[in-house]
Amino acid sequence: MPHMMEFSLDFVRTSLDTGGAGCYQTGTSWVDRGNMRLIATMVLAAALTGCAALPGDGPAAINITSQDVETSAQSGDYTVVTIDNANIELIKAYRPLAFANQFRGVGRGGSPTLLGVGDTLTVSIWEAAPDGLFTGGETGSSRIPSVVDESGYIFIPYAGRVRAAGLSVEGLRQSIQKKLIGKAVEPQVLVSLENKLSTTAVVVGDVVKPGVYPLSLRDTRLLELVAKAGGAREATYETVVTLKRGNRAATTRLEDLIDFPENNVQISPNDNILLSHRPRTFSAFGAVKTNQLVPFKTKSVTLAEALATVGGLRDERADANGIFLFRFEDAALVRRLKPELADRYPGNAEVPIVYKLGLRDPRGFFMSRFFEMRDKDILYVSNHPTAELGKFLQIIAPLISNYSTVQRIAD
Repeated sequence: MPHMMEFSLDFVRTSLDTGGAGCYQTGTSWVDRGNMRLIATMVLAAALTGCAALPGDGPAAINITSQDVETSAQSGDYTVVTIDNANIELIKAYRPLAFANQFRGVGRGGSPTLLGVGDTLTVSIWEAAPDGLFTGGETGSSRIPSVVDESGYIFIPYAGRVRAAGLSVEGLRQSIQKKLIGKAVEPQVLVSLENKLSTTAVVVGDVVKPGVYPLSLRDTRLLELVAKAGGAREATYETVVTLKRGNRAATTRLEDLIDFPENNVQISPNDNILLSHRPRTFSAFGAVKTNQLVPFKTKSVTLAEALATVGGLRDERADANGIFLFRFEDAALVRRLKPELADRYPGNAEVPIVYKLGLRDPRGFFMSRFFEMRDKDILYVSNHPTAELGKFLQIIAPLISNYSTVQRIAD
């Protein structure tokens, strides 16, 4: 290639530096100087194009293909998947369960059924005799509000301090009733749990009512606790939920708690929940009308809508078969798309993947309608290989024009 470049430059220099008007001999024939300049220009254009000497907006479609995926993955640690009828449904249907998996076996979920320090109770006591210790008023009974103190006890008149922490509601009822036998007339006791403040979870961030919320005796789900806090301040598809439990933490979109119920995990005591407003965006580069960072304006955006948002492909530059989308996917999905790469991507780590789509085939437009964009996706449209020649001609056009002007003045 260097020899070709040297020949081209000498050829141009000779054709432009030969003084005066007239002809130039090439081998056995004579060529007009104007034609010589045109030939020299084309030779130099071909040389520069072949050597990839011109700047570009990124790789062309011929540089990123699904061919030799294994070789590319070794050097770039990514894999290329061409979107087609065989895999579009698989890509659409796959949903990662990373959020739910983070909390498997960590915290049993739900609130303990045993009482603890801080729980508020109401103890109601009835007696068989109208003149008993606890009879009186319209109901003929006494209602005694109680709070489990720091030692785990509550106080009941004539029964004294009664151990409550570590007992169930029924266990505490029986304990109080036994202590009143011989003091009250055939006492009957009812214990009602008002607030289980010994087991709470914290909800903060972009919610209507942040605060500390007690967990009921029955299991409490993440979405239920968010609802108790008044829900998100912003649109649900722009809100993420982060759950912190012990040393584990995971984040998911608020809508994913509804769309995928397995992500709506049970809340454990001392869980911390943070809601954050985080709008989704994707980036567009290459041979599109506008290179920009694009926010999602609706719950879902397809690849077709993403291309339309940035003005579509540039007619004079774009390669309709070179549309690429860069993202990180779960290794489990990559193994299903490329079974031959199963040994290379074990486990549940995220793998960089490049999706390739061609629009020269009309079926590509239909597939682009079903391929959904995700947050932080990178969309790239490559240049057509012939666009490099057009770039070169744009560069040298002013030079040729200036030279022609000088020649006309000299003539």
